[in-house]
Amino acid sequence: QVQLVESGGGLVQAGGSLRLSCAASGRTFSNDVLGWFRQAPGKEREFVAGINWKGGNIYVDSVKGRFTISRDNAKNTVYLQMNSLKPEDTAVYYCAARSGAPRSAVVPTTAASYNYWGQGTQVTVSS
Repeated sequence: QVQLVESGGGLVQAGGSLRLSCAASGRTFSNDVLGWFRQAPGKEREFVAGINWKGGNIYVDSVKGRFTISRDNAKNTVYLQMNSLKPEDTAVYYCAARSGAPRSAVVPTTAASYNYWGQGTQVTVSS
């Protein structure tokens, strides 16, 4: 059974930092795209960042220069380092994995392109 488990969320003041982790089990994702999405109350799920098997990455404009996605294939884990957090970053953050396209350089930004999801971790940024 494939599982993605996020951790690292919490409450932080504006300007602070958090590091999210997502550990995968049940299969290896070393050749697959991994991504982070977020969903704020009353809003649709939004792409935040994604990373391909070679480490190539993309970000939504609103987090560029503040967030960094990385992966450790030996640990089957993807990370999201979030710095200079803003109240508008408040959301439930989900990690996702896209299987079926191994060693693809393309990082999709649509949720429908990912077929494994974690349960989410809450990030709350106070002003």
